[in-house]
Amino acid sequence: MAYRDRERGDRRGGGARGGGRFGGRDASVGGRFGSNSNRDSSFGNSNFKNRQPGERLRKPRWDMSTLQPFRKDFYQPHPNVTTRTSHIVEAYRSDKEITVKGTNVPGPNIYFEEGGFPDYVLTEIRRQGFGEPTAIQAQGWPIALSGRDMVGIAQTGSGKTLAYILPAIVHINHQPRLNRSDGPIALILAPTRELAQQIQQVASDFGVSSQVRNTCIFGGAPKGPQARDLERGVEICIATPGRLIDFLERGTTNLRRCTYLVLDEADRMLDMGFEPQIRKIVEQIRPDRQTLMWSATWPKEVRNLAEEFLTDYIQINIGSLQLAANHNILQIVDVCEEYEKESKLMKLLEEISNEPENKTIIFVETKRKVDDITRAINRYGWQAIGIHGDKSQQERDYVLNQFRNSRSAILVATDVAARGLDVEDVKFVINLDYPSNSEDYVHRIGRTGRSQRTGTAYAFFTPGNAHKANDLIQVLEEAKQVVNPKLYELSKNPGVYKRGRYGGRSGGGGGRGSGGRGGGSRGSRGGRDGDRGGRFDRSNGSGGDRGKWNGNSSNMASNKNSMGGGSYSSKAFSQNSYGGPSGGGSSGYSQNGGYGGSGGGGSNYRQNGY
Repeated sequence: MAYRDRERGDRRGGGARGGGRFGGRDASVGGRFGSNSNRDSSFGNSNFKNRQPGERLRKPRWDMSTLQPFRKDFYQPHPNVTTRTSHIVEAYRSDKEITVKGTNVPGPNIYFEEGGFPDYVLTEIRRQGFGEPTAIQAQGWPIALSGRDMVGIAQTGSGKTLAYILPAIVHINHQPRLNRSDGPIALILAPTRELAQQIQQVASDFGVSSQVRNTCIFGGAPKGPQARDLERGVEICIATPGRLIDFLERGTTNLRRCTYLVLDEADRMLDMGFEPQIRKIVEQIRPDRQTLMWSATWPKEVRNLAEEFLTDYIQINIGSLQLAANHNILQIVDVCEEYEKESKLMKLLEEISNEPENKTIIFVETKRKVDDITRAINRYGWQAIGIHGDKSQQERDYVLNQFRNSRSAILVATDVAARGLDVEDVKFVINLDYPSNSEDYVHRIGRTGRSQRTGTAYAFFTPGNAHKANDLIQVLEEAKQVVNPKLYELSKNPGVYKRGRYGGRSGGGGGRGSGGRGGGSRGSRGGRDGDRGGRFDRSNGSGGDRGKWNGNSSNMASNKNSMGGGSYSSKAFSQNSYGGPSGGGSSGYSQNGGYGGSGGGGSNYRQNGY
């Protein structure tokens, strides 16, 4: 697909204001996309054709009458399982937070001996010192061994790898032996090299005694050894989608013998943009296969994939069914008017740019707004790049590479375009446009705070979003976040946010106004350095000097006057920040503390009480 806005290319870099503090080596991003660029002229070439993943693979025409029959139901319930009462089963599931959905769901295997595994498997289990099955193993094993399709929703560390590896070994040992040219019997798709290698370690631990061979194929490593493993024949292939597509197109392997398919971390694979590859791979596998899908979350994209790829499946959920955000993410919601959002965004970016780690994703609603906001940010002197559905694959790869490598630390994106983004060190997520539902909100902010890191998520919430306020409040409360009182008020009375109520001429911005600095574009000054309208800002309407970053305490402070006047700051909104005791406006806002100070009508709102 040719780039549709060639004339915009030379303007995207934001000019000569140095790329700003977010920038890297290149002060101008857009020039590379434009038709005048000498470095990447293919972006402006209308004849450039993008090669789609797996486009050289032909979709087989499956004739079920000619396919070799295979067995996939091996489960023989242990007498302990068959004699347990439904009351005991339900009590166990309740205790382990197991929720099941589907027809004819077998009871859990509370002890390893109840799984019906061969002696060599049980010997290895004991050798590794496992005490009893985890919740996902106890309920997942009888389902997988019964040959049923299943979806398992569980967090990392739940023991899910063993939940599908052991049934895979049993499945393989009941199939005819492989010939040299045959492909694998069990295929496990994983999003990353690291996860694929972890899965291989488990498969190797339990496969040696059962003479089940495996290989692990992934990008970024030499193809030769991986290809040789595939050509010799392996019963289990653990693969990342891109490298497997490559080998399938080359004819190095095939999936004609594959009858056991696992999609591990399906949600993350979709996030990383692997859906086209997954579809191409699944096309190559016989439709009567057994499919097991594993995911940490259950967004609509994963649900749609399950409905398409799985048949009469059983769903297992471990843990709470409530929509939950990552608790490592500090969530900050600014209730404001639509017209205020862009100016507030620029003030927030000014704050973020001073942070040592400042990689930021900004989500907006439309493709056009991606372009508009990207240009606006660049005009302010920061280096931003944008991505949306109208960009070609080559442009997309370039943009994501720039962002991953921190050459541009601000990415503006739509939900769909950002699906292919998997970057571990994203520190901030900004919802400039609030999404259509809370599920998408949780999905967006989950791009920060990964791998046990902390992150910060901001959301601009307007009166037009009022019907989503209750759902957002539930997400915030579940994550033990401080909820902006304006959000509570908006949820109860969607019409309450009007000019004069939270700012404007009736004194919402600091001073004696009842609402402080949130929202109004002409709120009165708070102290000597008050600010107009509740922007994310370092300026304090606190009756004192500008706040300063106070070293290790993660606290905005100026003569102990922190955050009066309700200026929403990325620094003041740190975990340890508190509203000042003498703020001259309404409310400072922080994770652990003070919504405001004692001056100017602000209330002292704390997480653990008023």
